[in-house]
Amino acid sequence: MHRLSVILAVALILSSCNSIVKKKTIDAKSVNFEATYNDDFDNVLYPSMLLALANYRGDDMDTLFTVSVVAPQNNALLRIVVDSTVLNYVSITQEMLPKKGNKYTFAPVIKWKFQSMYRMRQQGLIDLTFTCYINDEEVDVKNIRLNYRPTNECLMSLIGKDGRYHDYRWLFAAYVDEDHPKIDGILSEILSQGIVSTFDGAKSEKKVETQMRAIWYYALNRGLSYSSITCTSNGSKRTNSQYIRFFDDVYLNRQANCIDACVFFSSIMRKVGLMPIIFVDPCHAYLGYYTDKSKKKIALLETTFTGWVNLPELDEHYDAESGRLEEKYYDKIAKYLNDKQKATYEAGKMSLEDIKKAVADNLFDRAADYQKDNYKNNRKLYTDTSQQLYRMLVIDEMRPLISPIPAVEE
Repeated sequence: MHRLSVILAVALILSSCNSIVKKKTIDAKSVNFEATYNDDFDNVLYPSMLLALANYRGDDMDTLFTVSVVAPQNNALLRIVVDSTVLNYVSITQEMLPKKGNKYTFAPVIKWKFQSMYRMRQQGLIDLTFTCYINDEEVDVKNIRLNYRPTNECLMSLIGKDGRYHDYRWLFAAYVDEDHPKIDGILSEILSQGIVSTFDGAKSEKKVETQMRAIWYYALNRGLSYSSITCTSNGSKRTNSQYIRFFDDVYLNRQANCIDACVFFSSIMRKVGLMPIIFVDPCHAYLGYYTDKSKKKIALLETTFTGWVNLPELDEHYDAESGRLEEKYYDKIAKYLNDKQKATYEAGKMSLEDIKKAVADNLFDRAADYQKDNYKNNRKLYTDTSQQLYRMLVIDEMRPLISPIPAVEE
């Protein structure tokens, strides 16, 4: 009898609980709740873009996510809850729906896990779940599955659903990281080279060039080599993206392609008050910089030339007593010495540091001249906003829009 009493009591409790469950008063069909991801991006999410635009508050950017509902009554309270994933926290958006029967569309606010995004070095999948509540009543649930890309992957362009080409290479500016913690140590190394005694920004054209030569010599003396890696595993047929090395990747691995080297140099330059420009061609990028505060004069630098020589390899093949390099190593750098320097070397009167600086200076001159004709021929295109093949990215002018992707200490 005791066991039967317990079973009956539990049954009564469950029956009582069921009786107080709130009955649904709003029909999901009438609300017609929809949650969508921008078709232009082909179900691909780019953490690099989210990081780049983290501080932007304008309303003229492409909306990534939208939700829409039909108001079931006047002054209905809408609440959209986005569940947590590896890329975002639980996010809540609330809006009033003033008039019954009207359709309302909103861009939900999603709280992204920005610190986690920097560490995203592999692609993956996320399911974003959007739950719609009206007047605190759960009405409907929608799910969006997206492929997210590693943060090193930068969207370059896409063909929109309207068939039009859209250029996103302005996102290159996000990889310029003037706040990187390693730069202070780098500046100490540059000052110890003896080429400059201080960094004073763009005070004069001559001082700007001297500072640039000092940064250039540092890059060559560190052994920065050219290495192209542009392919990604992005299977989208409508988007074009490129893998870009972060500042610390270039610093530690000493490898860079054209855009990697541009953002590496630009990061150091901005730290010391210089004003870098990244010129983007259809298949290449090269560095420019203003030589005066008025921004009237521009100098150029082909950063891939750092890969033409390997100065660190000379250290073990120089005989200080004779003042000479092993023959095969001298042959590698002789073409970057002028006749006077060669004669001084032959006389055994050049130290290893003298040789390195002479090579660096002559290579700097070549790198400074290399893109002059290209710039002259395409100068108008770089500033013509009606075309999208050529871009002139003035980094300091882009900072209100594009934030640097921050380094995260491991």
